[in-house]
Amino acid sequence: MWTILFILLGLLVLAGILFIAPYNGFVRQRNVIQESWRQVDVELNRRYELLPNLVETVRAYAGHERNTLEEITKLRSQAMALSQGGAAEADPERANVEAQLSGAVRNMMVSVEAYPELRSNQNFLELQRQLAETEDRIAAGRRFYNANVRAYNTKVESVPSNIVANMFHFEKATYFEVNDAAVRQAPDVNFGEISYRGDAPQQHAPGVNQAASVTSNELPNPQAQAPQAQQAWQPEQQAQPRPRDGQ
Repeated sequence: MWTILFILLGLLVLAGILFIAPYNGFVRQRNVIQESWRQVDVELNRRYELLPNLVETVRAYAGHERNTLEEITKLRSQAMALSQGGAAEADPERANVEAQLSGAVRNMMVSVEAYPELRSNQNFLELQRQLAETEDRIAAGRRFYNANVRAYNTKVESVPSNIVANMFHFEKATYFEVNDAAVRQAPDVNFGEISYRGDAPQQHAPGVNQAASVTSNELPNPQAQAPQAQQAWQPEQQAQPRPRDGQ
C-alpha cells in the first residue's frame, strides 16, 4: 500500500519537474515578452505623435526637402496602420517599416543642417529634443524586448522544456530587429550638395581639375624673383665696354 503511494508521489513529483514547472515558466516568460513589447509600442506611438509637428516645422523652413518629408509621412501612415492590430509581440513587417521610418527621420535631421534658421528655431529644437529622447527609449525598449525573446526562444528549443513547448504549442517569439541590409547602412548624404547655398561657394566634385583653385601661397612672388632678375642683368651691364676719352 505504502509502496504504491510512494510510487504515485514520485510520479507526481516527476510530472511537476518535467511539465508543471516548465509550463509555468513558459507562461511567465510569455507575459514578460508581451509587457516589454507594450512598452516599445507606447514609445513608437509617441513618435507617431511627434512626427507631424516636426515635419510641418521643417517644411516651413526647408521646402527643398519635400521628398524626405513625404517619405516620412507615408512610412508613418504605414506603421500606424500595422499597429492597429494590437499584436502582443513584434511583427516582422512592422519592424521593417519602423526601421525605414527611423532611417528617413535620420536623413531629415542631417538635411536640416543646411538651414541655420531652422536649427535656431525654438519649436524645432524642442521637438528635436523630444524625438531624440523617444528614439533612445525605443532603442532601450527594443534591447530589453529582444533579450526576453532570446531567453524564451532558447527555452522553447532546449531539452527537456521543448517537450512541454510542443505539447502546449508554445511557439518561438519574433525579434524586433532590422532585417533589410539596405536599412542597416548609414544614410548616404552628400554634404557638399546640402550645404551649398546661394551665398556660399560650391564644393568641387572629386576628379575635377583643381588648377584654377591655386592658393595665394602657391602663386609666384614677384619680389622674391626680382633679385634673381637683377643679378642676371647686372653682369650683362658690366660687360659693355666703357667709352674712350674723346669719343
